[in-house]
Amino acid sequence: MTYANRPARLNRILLALLGIALLAAGAFAFAAYSGWPGWVDPDTPLVPGTAAPPDWVFWLVITGATVLGLLCLRWLVAQLFRMPRPVPWRMEADGSAGRTVLSSRTAATAVAADIESYSEVHTAHAWLAGPRTSPELHLAVTAEPGADIARLRGRIHDEAVARLRRALEVGELPIRLELGFADAGQRAPLR
Repeated sequence: MTYANRPARLNRILLALLGIALLAAGAFAFAAYSGWPGWVDPDTPLVPGTAAPPDWVFWLVITGATVLGLLCLRWLVAQLFRMPRPVPWRMEADGSAGRTVLSSRTAATAVAADIESYSEVHTAHAWLAGPRTSPELHLAVTAEPGADIARLRGRIHDEAVARLRRALEVGELPIRLELGFADAGQRAPLR
């Protein structure tokens, strides 16, 4: 999991807990229906009496369901927009007969591979967003334990990002860089 994808672990935990709770509730309801627990009578009404509850109970249930539904929709929308989607960039030279189409994913993969080749880097992930004339670079870099972060940040900016700017022929390249350390027990990937 990359640092730019922080909600993923929380989402998995919440979904797992919700799934376990729903499975337990379903299993209990099925067991109660079949009469398995001796203390549950399947013929007993769910609520005592036949009178309707007060109006405030209905409003409370409606309000709670609406808030829960809106929170679930917000959570769902947050899952849809993680990282920028790759876009095709058309590169045409003045007076040329042809054109070149480059995916932003291809350029981002090259930058990530360049950064991962540094000895102090454990992993690197890159995303490019926006039009080819003014792209934005998103980087998530995990450094080896004990790496000099200031030096690594300078090297990324001065070497990898500078090469990308020259390749894309852009003057400015806004960068969002997230740096973190790998756990001491993790092994570096084979290069």
